Amino acid sequence: MSPLPVTFDDVTAAADRLDHGIARTPCKHSQTVSELTGAEVFIKFENLQFTASFKDRGARNRVLTLTPDQRRRGVVAASAGNHAQGLAHACRELGVPVTIVMPESTPFTKVHNTTALGAEVELSGQRLGDSMARADELAARGSTLVPPFDDHDVIAGQGTVGLEMLQDFHDLEVIVVPVGGGGLLGGMAVATKHLSPGIEIIGVQTEAFPGMIQALAGEPTVPTAESTVAEGIAVKAPSELTLELARRLVDDMVTVGEGTIENAVGIYLEIEKMVAEGAGAASLAALLEHPDRFTGRRVGIVLSGGNIDLRVLSEVTMRHLVRSGRLVRLRVTVDDTPGNLAGVTAIVAVERANVVEIGHHRLSGVLGRRSDIDLLLETMGPDHIDHVRVALEQAGHDVELIEA
Repeated sequence: MSPLPVTFDDVTAAADRLDHGIARTPCKHSQTVSELTGAEVFIKFENLQFTASFKDRGARNRVLTLTPDQRRRGVVAASAGNHAQGLAHACRELGVPVTIVMPESTPFTKVHNTTALGAEVELSGQRLGDSMARADELAARGSTLVPPFDDHDVIAGQGTVGLEMLQDFHDLEVIVVPVGGGGLLGGMAVATKHLSPGIEIIGVQTEAFPGMIQALAGEPTVPTAESTVAEGIAVKAPSELTLELARRLVDDMVTVGEGTIENAVGIYLEIEKMVAEGAGAASLAALLEHPDRFTGRRVGIVLSGGNIDLRVLSEVTMRHLVRSGRLVRLRVTVDDTPGNLAGVTAIVAVERANVVEIGHHRLSGVLGRRSDIDLLLETMGPDHIDHVRVALEQAGHDVELIEA
């Protein structure tokens, strides 16, 4: 069999280069997440890197391998996400000029954050593919192109995540890795399979962007949706380099749905007090959606990044509360007589639920002198909701659970 295109020696060389420039992020056992999932869960917190993503590793390793002439000419990349910030940060620290090409639709915050890290940002094209074409043009003029995953040294840098995990917990049985283009998966598989040949490596993709799974099956790589909350792994297809590493080293791949990813983001925030972006929460989502694969096993997961828009985080958090039964909307239909609104809120108070919002619809066309009261309630969970609902019904009111 031919040698791997990225070797364990490449990963250890990257670790030596990164020794003083990259955070050795903590990898910790989570008792609460373990109880929640049925596995013994060990979390690698890559959201604690300087730019809140594992991408710092691969970007810095690639810049450190440049020749003096390449450093003088500078580097270029096409990215609207974590790779842009990781590369900008590395280049600023190492004194290398960097241009990041982003689609014209890139949110202002991402443009600002990348510029603030010292990069020159050029907006070009409507989609990332258009931006990549422009980056290729700039590279043809003398700059070095640094792709987000289709690069030997970038993959080796990402592999240091796995190296550190097994240095901290050498007896892990499974490692679950979020997969977009496959750079993190490939690098971690190289490192961990060398140190522990019997370890199982499982990649996780969103149902919307299963490009690696499709490629491994020899199928066309076609997204099943336009977008995903896990935008960091919304990659149409892996490269030949990452695909070869996955074919030779990865044991299995699974997909997760949007709701499960959002719940995983909420769990990280509530239990670990950590902010995770959708892609960063994908490994935990795999444990939640496929519990039979992991129950009773020592499982390492990677919280790969924490760069999530605050508005999106707010929406995800609210939906997490709804799914967990701690935020519910009830429509209570009552006789339209004086005192019934006060009576409904009194029952809610006795049952110790908290009213977040209330709407009293007396002119909505309800027949027979009846009116609707819409309650958005904060509760302690599904059992508590049932108690409130039964109490309202016992008072003679009709109660309907509606979408929050």
